Amino acid sequence: METVRTCVGCRARASRASLLRVVIRNGELVFDERAALPGRGAWVHPSPECVDTALRRRAFTRALRVSFALGFPEAENTQTLEKRLNGYGNKVNGSK
Repeated sequence: METVRTCVGCRARASRASLLRVVIRNGELVFDERAALPGRGAWVHPSPECVDTALRRRAFTRALRVSFALGFPEAENTQTLEKRLNGYGNKVNGSK
């Protein structure tokens, strides 16, 4: 039986393999692509819509149980984020 997690963006349940884990490192959200970094993690679909919804709803703050505002690093602008999410989807689907 495959492990199931809930996306903090859309709140839909999905297999762990189809979601991306996010953790806090130095007060900023970081994608944990190998799902191996220590600490509490939040799971989100690798789509800009789910990430935006989670940020807007402050779902990462609640899921990660922190009391300060969270965001991705400044270098992680919208285009970079979309490129990274698209690259993640290719890795999951096995494409090159």
